[in-house]
Amino acid sequence: MSSKSASPSESLLDELQTTLAHGTVARRVETLRRVTDLFITGAVDYSNPQIELFDDVFKCLIRHIETSAKALLARRLAAIDHAPGQTLRALAFDDHVEVAAPVLSRSTRLDDVTLIETARLKSQAHLMAVSKRNVLSGAVTDALLQRGNDDVVRSTISNPGAEFSERGFSHLVERAEGNDQLVICVGMQPKLPRHLYLKLIAKASAAVRTRLAAAHPLSADEVPNAVQEATRQARSAASAVSRQTEMAQALVKCLSREGRLDEFQVVEFAEAGRFDETNAAIATLAKVALPIAEHLMVETRAEGVMILAKVAGFSWPTVKAIINMRDALSGLAPTNLVSCKVTYEKLRPSTAQQVLRFHGMQQSATSAA
Repeated sequence: MSSKSASPSESLLDELQTTLAHGTVARRVETLRRVTDLFITGAVDYSNPQIELFDDVFKCLIRHIETSAKALLARRLAAIDHAPGQTLRALAFDDHVEVAAPVLSRSTRLDDVTLIETARLKSQAHLMAVSKRNVLSGAVTDALLQRGNDDVVRSTISNPGAEFSERGFSHLVERAEGNDQLVICVGMQPKLPRHLYLKLIAKASAAVRTRLAAAHPLSADEVPNAVQEATRQARSAASAVSRQTEMAQALVKCLSREGRLDEFQVVEFAEAGRFDETNAAIATLAKVALPIAEHLMVETRAEGVMILAKVAGFSWPTVKAIINMRDALSGLAPTNLVSCKVTYEKLRPSTAQQVLRFHGMQQSATSAA
């Protein structure tokens, strides 16, 4: 870097010293404007050491200017790919959302660590700004869903650039209970795992029934129709039977035709966290319809799993692997395996068969309705 190219920044540093020591508020703002203009003019050509020099200048200035001037700085720097990183971080953590929001919602220089820290510590308005970014990683959405209020959650899930982890989707399904609009929003997510989609449907029905019955006690007979309508809307989502689910079912059919589908294969699917394959394999080996198996597999309690397993003739280690898979995918508290083992060993195959027939009758009645 030549002395000629360095002199504007160095002269501004001299001016900065004078301004901070003796300048008025107006002079401080004018100095900030000049520094910002100088940076924006040559941002794409500055080297890393030059950007670090500007970073030092900006950090000194923003400690001594009012909120409106910092907000203007944030708006000007937010769209610049090479903006000084420490300055952007300071602006992002400013308590005044008018300062933080432009950077949080637009700056590509902020990393996930900064965004997650913001989501954990700052106000709901800050979280809302983060939720509007063009790209959101699964780690960032996890943090937003954990602390965000309903508005933040809706904004996050409506963001087409947002990715969601298995934990994030599980949290959304749990949170959707009692919130019909959120149920539909979550259900429309094309990447929602099948087992969580089924769990969402169950929660949607309960939520609609409870809310409508409470709001219209004189029209309680209409509640079942409302439940069916909510379920119909959610099932219109692309995730009702995803491509991933279809491929899993095709794989299991192939294994069954070739005589390679057995209890050991079920354990392998379960230990790999492959819900769709596990469910299809259990349904095939237990000789029950897929919808019935799915319904039993996504129940909150583990009794449904044990009923299917007993009909299929599985040993306890296999049942344990399936329950562990469910726990890992749902993100809920671990199942009491000791109690489950006692129950499973006492469960008679004939009893399990009777329960399955009952579920089959329920499924047929629901389909007819």
